[in-house]
Amino acid sequence: MARGSIGASDKLRHFRVSAERPAATAIDIAARAIKSGGLVAFPTETVYGLGADAWSESAVDKIFRAKGRPATDPLIAHLADVAQLADLARDVPDSALELCRRFWPGALTLVLLKSARVPANLTAGLDTVALRMPDHAVAAALIEAAGIPIAAPSANRFSRPSPTTAQHVLDDLADDIDVLLDAGPTTIGLESTIISLVDDPPQLLRPGGVPLEALRRLIPDLRFEPRFLHDAEAAPAPGTLLKHYSPRAKLLLFQGADDAAVFAAMRAEIGGDRRVGLMLSDADAAAFADLDVEIERLGANAEQAALRLFAAMRALDRAGVDLILALAPEERGLGLAIRDRLLRAAEGSVIDV
Repeated sequence: MARGSIGASDKLRHFRVSAERPAATAIDIAARAIKSGGLVAFPTETVYGLGADAWSESAVDKIFRAKGRPATDPLIAHLADVAQLADLARDVPDSALELCRRFWPGALTLVLLKSARVPANLTAGLDTVALRMPDHAVAAALIEAAGIPIAAPSANRFSRPSPTTAQHVLDDLADDIDVLLDAGPTTIGLESTIISLVDDPPQLLRPGGVPLEALRRLIPDLRFEPRFLHDAEAAPAPGTLLKHYSPRAKLLLFQGADDAAVFAAMRAEIGGDRRVGLMLSDADAAAFADLDVEIERLGANAEQAALRLFAAMRALDRAGVDLILALAPEERGLGLAIRDRLLRAAEGSVIDV
């Protein structure tokens, strides 16, 4: 049912729905908003998306304006069925269909050559389009009810930490959206993995919810060369800009083989007039328990850290810290994606100890 929320505008219709069996009435209202050119925030398994009719240039433009997103940063179109690939992409390779069979619905985005019908602003003027099929009952029901692909980046202000709860959406975009489908926290917490099948060999453009190791079982020659682009450059895919996923506080990212040395370097940043916050695993947080600092615990493993990462950044911002200290995780499994988000939050710099 619809309900009011802190930070919600008068025009916003906010529905709390089941993550497994969303109410048909709420889905129908949201689908009609999409078809009429409106903006709908909805959950996926990765993060909350800010959705609009992918076929409508004017509706897609509303996404860019609401987020303050540069026109050089393309969007992902979300599908309800693999058959929709033929509407948005051309010359689809067999490898794309194999990846769809293995990972769709799921946290994998494919970059393919776009069809002539795809609006130019959806793809930042590029000849390619990014496509995925989300693995979430609410997202699937919305796309199916709308009957059209839905363009949807993360439902937050551009460069801010991505939203993993409906409240995060309200904090950033309450005045800009028409409908919010609130199904509680997302289940992965990081955006989708993006791979380009236009390149030869294929390239991993953004690590995410599907680990690189799993993809290389199907594409052994899949390449990964991290890109850190500036706003003025045309990005080959979302999430490749240098400054992204950033809290308001400055973030320092540390790494080193000797934990004691790394912890000592982090402690050296604590003190003076600055309010300092830490984002650490449960085990590492114990090393700082004696200090008067804000600590956001990221859990015991990479899966828990992925779920909590963006919420931790937002919590430390709410606590009013001036500086956030974090540790770079190992570059394997979801750790690769977590490291990518932290690197961009730190504007590409790492303190080696």
